[in-house]
Amino acid sequence: MHSQILCSGTAAAVAARRLRSILGAVLGRDGWMWRTHEVKLLNTASGGTVTIGEITYKLKTPRNPELVPVKHISDSLSQTVAQHLRWIMQKDLLGQDVFLIGPPGPLRRSIAMQYLELTKREVEYVALSRDTTETDLKQRREIRSGTAFYIDQCAVRAATQGRVLVLEGLEKAERNVLPVLNNLLENREMQLEDGRFLMSSERYDKLLLEHTKEELDSWKIVRVSEDFRVIALGLPVPKYKGNPLDPPLRSRFQARDIYYLPFKDQLELLYTAGPNIAAERVSQLLSLATTLCSQESSNLGLPDFPVDNLLPALHVLNAFPMLSSQQLVQRLYPYNSILGKEGCTAVEGVLSRFELLDGRRQQTPSAILSVSKTRDVEGHADVTLRVTDKDVTFQVPAGIKELRQPNSSPTFISTPSHSQLIAEMMQSHMIKDICLIGAKGCGKSVIAKEFAEMLGYSIEPVMLYQDMTARDLLQQRYTLPNGDTAWRPSPLVTAAIEGKLLLLDGIHRVNLGTLAVLSRLLHDRELDLYDGTKLLRWDRYQTLKEQLQFSDQQMQERSVFPIHPSFRVLALAEPPVVGASTSSSSNNRGQQWLGPELLTMFLYHTVTPLAKAEEMGLIQGLTANVPKEAAEQLLHLSHTLRKTNDPTAQSLASSLSTRQLLRICRRLAQYPEENIAHAVNKACLARFLPSLARASLEKSLANCSIQDPPDHAENTRDFSCMVKDGVLTIGNVSAPIYKANEKMKVPDVLFYDNPQHMMVMEDMLKDFLLGEHLLLVGNQGVGKNKIVDRFLHLLNRPREYLQLHRDTTVQTLTLQPSVRDGIIMYEDSPLVKAVKMGHILVIDEADKAPTNVTCILKTLVESGEMILADGRRIISDPHEAKGRPNTVVMHPDFRMLVLANRPGFPFLGNDFFGALGDIFSCHAVDNPKPQAELAMLKQYGPNVPDSTLQKLVAAFGELRSMADQGTITYPYSTREVVNIVKHLQKFPDEGLANVVRNVFDFDSYNKDMREVLIEALHKHGIPIGAKPSSVKLAKE
Repeated sequence: MHSQILCSGTAAAVAARRLRSILGAVLGRDGWMWRTHEVKLLNTASGGTVTIGEITYKLKTPRNPELVPVKHISDSLSQTVAQHLRWIMQKDLLGQDVFLIGPPGPLRRSIAMQYLELTKREVEYVALSRDTTETDLKQRREIRSGTAFYIDQCAVRAATQGRVLVLEGLEKAERNVLPVLNNLLENREMQLEDGRFLMSSERYDKLLLEHTKEELDSWKIVRVSEDFRVIALGLPVPKYKGNPLDPPLRSRFQARDIYYLPFKDQLELLYTAGPNIAAERVSQLLSLATTLCSQESSNLGLPDFPVDNLLPALHVLNAFPMLSSQQLVQRLYPYNSILGKEGCTAVEGVLSRFELLDGRRQQTPSAILSVSKTRDVEGHADVTLRVTDKDVTFQVPAGIKELRQPNSSPTFISTPSHSQLIAEMMQSHMIKDICLIGAKGCGKSVIAKEFAEMLGYSIEPVMLYQDMTARDLLQQRYTLPNGDTAWRPSPLVTAAIEGKLLLLDGIHRVNLGTLAVLSRLLHDRELDLYDGTKLLRWDRYQTLKEQLQFSDQQMQERSVFPIHPSFRVLALAEPPVVGASTSSSSNNRGQQWLGPELLTMFLYHTVTPLAKAEEMGLIQGLTANVPKEAAEQLLHLSHTLRKTNDPTAQSLASSLSTRQLLRICRRLAQYPEENIAHAVNKACLARFLPSLARASLEKSLANCSIQDPPDHAENTRDFSCMVKDGVLTIGNVSAPIYKANEKMKVPDVLFYDNPQHMMVMEDMLKDFLLGEHLLLVGNQGVGKNKIVDRFLHLLNRPREYLQLHRDTTVQTLTLQPSVRDGIIMYEDSPLVKAVKMGHILVIDEADKAPTNVTCILKTLVESGEMILADGRRIISDPHEAKGRPNTVVMHPDFRMLVLANRPGFPFLGNDFFGALGDIFSCHAVDNPKPQAELAMLKQYGPNVPDSTLQKLVAAFGELRSMADQGTITYPYSTREVVNIVKHLQKFPDEGLANVVRNVFDFDSYNKDMREVLIEALHKHGIPIGAKPSSVKLAKE
């Protein structure tokens, strides 16, 4: 039995009265009253009343009607919701604060908003996150014309104006932040930073009898309205992730469990959503959802099924009744990605029990046939999909740019699996935001770009990083030229207002407590910002505008803005770690990011790795003249590595992603004589792999009959480097010399040529000419900086230099703030200068900065876009930058050369190569070979006897091979030998044994190490640390 919102005298009310009299006879009066609660709204001259069941609430006229929620009440209120509303009304009349607790999803918020809409109350909403501080709740300091003063925040505004404070996500707030509100909740009292004191209405009114209002104002006492209430929304914490409730805070709330709606109510909702679907199928889907949310399922470790998403999913089924239920479930609940083998078996058991395992029988949409603007509906497009032999046309939101027909892009090679994926994304796009899950370098960004271009969307890329705060996502503080503080909306907010496609790249990296701020935007398309701006869903904004009869101008003065109806979010993520723990106690790297909360926010699509034939087509389409045989060998290798169950081989496969294969093939197309084994070793950084992984790679290469050429062929080649007529030639590669404007920024360095470094430079020049950004990895002291400086000196390229360290943040990478005349000015960092001027940016010690900071270089390298901390944006395409304010156009000559130490012990850095290796072209730098090293040392020490130099080269050669085998940890490098030779050159009378101590005294306190060193040095005739006991006399 539905209860309706009835206004007396309407036809509905008459019908309900008749029903009541008929049913009353059947049920008896008590049975009727007990079963249902009717919600009635009566408007009289003295003000309206709302009645739920037998409880009545008197309405007041709101002072700020734009803060009252609109269009939250559904047409048919289910009984369960009516009971919840009745309970909230009881607590409201008692003057108590309530806490709605329940599983993740928009239901709790929706019930709170429905109640506030019914009772016409103004709302102050705040989404708590791990960065919420007391200033976000009480008062924040702002500067206006040189004076600092306080501005009331949500809790204080709600208390003084008699609004309802809705706190969402109490489990996200850090411990000891919310006790700020304890006294406000209990006694309605609070001391404010600006010296005012909030006092409860009863006490204030008593004081008013004895004192005048002026006196109380001069004592800075402010009355808390008797209408002020708090509604808190939270998750039960031991079951879900988050901080448990503080007992003093918990005791101040009255709790109500808001579980998913009962089966019957849900079923009725779903029936109305999908009239074209067989009723049995709907109930099977709902039974599945209910089963996966039950206690038994969570005991098995299965995350909750996102029940709230069934409704949008049924809209898809309604348009495509031929879609298989199993595929639909995969989008709502991608169990293959989240769960291990046992979990998947459990879910499939449930699926088969409800006869939903129909994925093999039914067909999937295979491709998009056409896209066209809808004539009568603004901001929509008609999309026609081919499903087996039937064509289905439906409407989806579209952007403002021109639509583009499928398969018409020159840079996107369509493969059957990708066109099927984009067709499936179109279906989901009809109703909800999408998340694409796929491994590194499998083409997520490319698919997203193609999807956006088809629908005429402008993309707004936002790169997420681990320590991102809610402020970075929504609004940031900055100062105006006169020194006033102000708020700048983030790209996310501008995208919402302008109706772009927001690309959240790396949703698996960001902290869940930060991401929770977006849940209301994703579920309800509403957002409250720090400066008091409210963004409303398009239809709610229009309704509110009509009700209040305001113009857009008046709404904006009250800082209410509409969210564009075309706005959509597309998230990109790497696959969750299967079987990783989801509990909050284990904050290890392999944390399962895809939990029950995130499941409710998106529909999920998985980007599967390409089949071999498809990948071959892709490679030949993008690199036209790649040698076919070489490409086939490469693919054979990468697919054998991907298919194995051996974890070492799979880690190698990730370094041979589609992106890397394309890079290798581009290079082979340009230099067909190049060796494949060399290219594969370079992509995997084979020189620095652990011995087990290296053996596995060599075995795989041999199995795929990819031979490594013998070394002597390379030694016979003459590596010369010459500059002639403005052309630089290194080995067999030549490049024109750059005409630099800023001569003083071109590095000039003492460099002695040796064949090995020449080979590395020839390799670098090949990649440099192909337009790649380079990454040089090596041990300390092997000459990475020297090689780079020499390389840039030869090319005559100016460089900008950045050195990273533990405390590098995203802000310091891009801008350096300084205060001038009381105003914060941002100086461009070397990175921004290099982008503007077209210089080469050398990033040194890249492995020392946290990988979550360096990962923002990805958007810069890949799409040539990046957002700076002062709101400007780097853009690579000059056409796009036209007419857009605050843009920095990337100079076509800009390049990055990144230097890092190899991953692993004894280097204490982060794994830069693991996180970002596949967007750079990688080069391993090693110590020179013995002959080359000897020749180089002769140039450093011309007067040092040859025998001495040979001893040194031989001894250090042996120590290095010991370091490679793992006998000793420290990799002795050329830098140390050069320092010894320089000393001997300057002070020739000092003994060799004495000088080598400059290097080896570091190890003098480590007994085992010392013995190994002494033995190795003695073997090569360097008498270090000789004791009488180690003198062995020759036998006669």
